[in-house]
Amino acid sequence: MHEMSVALAVVDQVEEAAARAGDVTAVRSVRLQVGELAGVVPDALAFSFELACVGTLLEGAELITEAVPGRARCEPCALDWAVGMPPRLTCPECGRACTDLLAGRELQILDVYWEDGGPTHTPTREPISEER
Repeated sequence: MHEMSVALAVVDQVEEAAARAGDVTAVRSVRLQVGELAGVVPDALAFSFELACVGTLLEGAELITEAVPGRARCEPCALDWAVGMPPRLTCPECGRACTDLLAGRELQILDVYWEDGGPTHTPTREPISEER
């Protein structure tokens, strides 16, 4: 289950940010943006996140996931549509496969709340890459 490697990467990135911030003693919550097409099962990610946090600064932290629906756009006819699951990547209007995927592959940390309730760490790193 690759959700564990995603969870471990999130914990690692948050711990690095906390170390740079200095006096952080605990993390309250982590908010992730997860695209519908990212290949991540939210329940499996939540379970893996809980396990990955044990013994770290994040132990007991809440994982908040925000789903991003998949959207595509047809180049020839300019139609924009929700691709759904399984994804429909041919245009429902003209039937062509000349599409641009606009959204749905996101997998990134949006913000982190430290125990003191202070502001967030806005990630400066690239989003977590999709694993294959």
